[in-house]
Amino acid sequence: MAGPLDGLKVIEMAGLGPCPLAGQLLADLGADVVVIERASAPADATDVNRRGKRSIALNLKAQEGLALARNLIANADIVIEGFRPGVMEKLGLGPADCHADNPGLVFGRMTGWGQEGPLAMTAGHDLNYLSLSGALGAMGRADDVPVPPLNLVADYGGGSMFLLLGVLSALFERSRSGQGQVVDAAMVDGVPAMMGLIHQWLARGDWTKERENNLLDGGAPFYRCYATRDGRAISVGPLEPQFFAELVRLAGLPTEHLEDQNDRATWADRRALYAQVFARKSRDEWIEIFDGTDACVAPVLDWDEVEQHPHNAARGTFTRVGGVMQAAPAPRFDRTPPAAPAPPSAPGADADSILQGLNMDAAAIARLRGEGVIR
Repeated sequence: MAGPLDGLKVIEMAGLGPCPLAGQLLADLGADVVVIERASAPADATDVNRRGKRSIALNLKAQEGLALARNLIANADIVIEGFRPGVMEKLGLGPADCHADNPGLVFGRMTGWGQEGPLAMTAGHDLNYLSLSGALGAMGRADDVPVPPLNLVADYGGGSMFLLLGVLSALFERSRSGQGQVVDAAMVDGVPAMMGLIHQWLARGDWTKERENNLLDGGAPFYRCYATRDGRAISVGPLEPQFFAELVRLAGLPTEHLEDQNDRATWADRRALYAQVFARKSRDEWIEIFDGTDACVAPVLDWDEVEQHPHNAARGTFTRVGGVMQAAPAPRFDRTPPAAPAPPSAPGADADSILQGLNMDAAAIARLRGEGVIR
């Protein structure tokens, strides 16, 4: 099977961060993703975001290189790019240029600050975008500054995923109107869009501004991580009373805690008590105790352990491509499962096959390569 997006043609402008991940996920599900590169380079088996894609390196400053790029985009369903506002326009590949050739094109634009606004033209990274959402200010210990949550939240949660939501939504709309459109996917918009529950709790007075003082920020003694005797850790998260009762029973915690589980006034003392209790056994001893129960306890795994965990192994959550461990395609489809991921090709390595798809013969391709149009 080729996957549910078989037949979808996507052009990705080479870049960094959330745009390459979005292209990888589209390729994982069967889309033909062609990356327009700045220059050819050796293959890199560790560049997971390149897997399953084809690529061509073009000199966009040359008239023929720009014409080839426009031709590729003219034959695509979607183009995605992650440059600062105005860069594609300066290249001659802005939405107006591309829609003149391909009115049905979905033009996906991925930035941190968005296409407009006071910060639109300034540099930034995941941490900066996350800090403006209010979410970063809620993360970390109460007695310290906020902690960067890797770059998963703004770059990939508020970025890649909302870019994908946007371009696929526009593609669905095109099925009715026949018209393409521009999708402005900004991380500063995507992160707040994921915070509906927190906004609800803030409005109700159920969430405070103090870190480590709320249900999901480590304030609750029953929703946080604890160190174990061997220096490892477990995650503990039984929010519901019936699950919390399982934790109390199996960990040997005081049964009176069942009566006032959500009383914030008790949380600080109980965090200290629970830390003492969980420090009495090793991580794996606790996991054996909680195995198969609804206590919502799981081991905190390191990179070397995740692939072998029984649940991950049973589902094939991780795979190896060219010897490099990485996530298998997700989500899963019962009728059109995607093929196993292909190794990342070298930047620019697919120029011949890509241009042959535009009905260009070998002699013409050789000439363009000799003239430096194809790099």
